[in-house]
Order: sequence, then structure tokens, then C-alpha cells
Amino acid sequence: MLKLGVNIDHVATLRQARYRGLEQGIRSEPDPVEAALVCERAGCHGITAHLREDRRHIVDHDVIRLRREIKTRLNLEMANTPAMVEFALRVRPDIVCLVPERREEVTTEGGLAVAAQLGAIAATIKRLKEAGIEVSLFIGPDAEEIEAAARSGARFIELHTGAYAESYHQKAPRQRELERLIAASEQAHELGLRVNAGHGLNCDNLGLIHLVPHLVELNIGHSIVSMAVFHGLDRAVRDILSAMANYRSA
Repeated sequence: MLKLGVNIDHVATLRQARYRGLEQGIRSEPDPVEAALVCERAGCHGITAHLREDRRHIVDHDVIRLRREIKTRLNLEMANTPAMVEFALRVRPDIVCLVPERREEVTTEGGLAVAAQLGAIAATIKRLKEAGIEVSLFIGPDAEEIEAAARSGARFIELHTGAYAESYHQKAPRQRELERLIAASEQAHELGLRVNAGHGLNCDNLGLIHLVPHLVELNIGHSIVSMAVFHGLDRAVRDILSAMANYRSA
């Protein structure tokens, strides 16, 4: 069964639009932890949160509360920096997904350059795994990066599906990006990596993702929160799960 991890960053983004800078513990809305619990009750298999260095949406207290309150798995997305690694070692999420991070970007715009910083990434993976934390690498569907990911010690990769999502309404580019994802997933599977995917996925474009083999989990956030504005969070999660149904791994 293809699993769903719900990224709740965009709930925190809405909160921060009004309540940024308030002390922890002061009632603010919407509460991303409360949103995570709704998503779990709707049937998701895990909760994803990206703790950015600038704390633009998710903040430290959110992650600590998520670790304490959710019943599924906590996937902490973060940059590979000493401060983030130390935080992860204190909080102990179930899995850490290492992602690239630039202050000027609106959202994560590309995959991690694993080959160019393999030594540093491998060292971080070793520390996290010794603490019992699984590690995933958020990378583009690029053969060199997948090869490097396999050498890094990571158990998972998460394929960046943004280029596929952005080209979805253009037949030739969409097919090209879909073929890249298929090839990347095949390569990763052959190298012993487990494969997740995410970025820009929604009910419209999920159908063709069923053609990508060996997927374990999809991480989806923006689309779910967007649909929740009109239909509620519970229904938004259930609609995504319905669109994911009947996936066959290979």
C-alpha cells in the first residue's frame, strides 16, 4: 500500500501570518499540531514538518509537540547544518529528510546536491542512524545523485516531483519528467534504496504517478491545505488517499 505523509508546513504558514513572534504557549491559530491530529484521524500514515533555519513557518515548539502528540511517524525535513542535526538528536523524529535550503526561496526549489557534499552528508547520516533515526535524502531524478545517495548510507530517497507537477498540462514535457521519475525509481530500487516522492502533487496529477514503480510514500502538503479551505482538512486527506488508492509498487 502506498503511504501518505501529510506536510503541515502550510498550516503553520497561515498561523505565522498573524502570530509570528508570539511567545510559545500563547493560543494561536491555526494550530499545526491540531491539524496533524486531524490528518491522522483521516487516515494518513505520517506527519511531515520542515523546520527551516529562519523558522518562517514550523518552529521548534511545533516539532517538540508533534513528537509528543502524534501517533503515526514524524518526518522532520531539515538542512544539513550542525544546529539542525543537534536539534534532531534531541527530539528524535522517526525519520529525518535532508533537504537543500536557501533563504530567498518560497519553497524547496530543487533536490539536494548529494554528490558534491557526500562526505558531510554521510557523516550526518551516520550520527542520526546511530541515534536510531532513519534518514532520507530529497533529490531530483538524477542518476548521479541517486548513485551518491546509495553510497551515503541513507535508507530512503524522496524524489522531487516538482518538475513533473509543473509540466503536467504540457504533454511532451510531462512525459519526459515522468520517464525521468520512472528511471530514477528503478535505479534507486536496484541500488537498495527505498523510494518516496513529493512536491507539487495533487488529485489531478497523482494518476500518472502510479506509473512510477517501487514507491513507498508520498509527502503532500500544499494541495491538502488548499483543498481544506473549501472542503475541510479531513475530506482533503481522504480525497488524496482515494487518488492514491490501487497503486501497485511494481
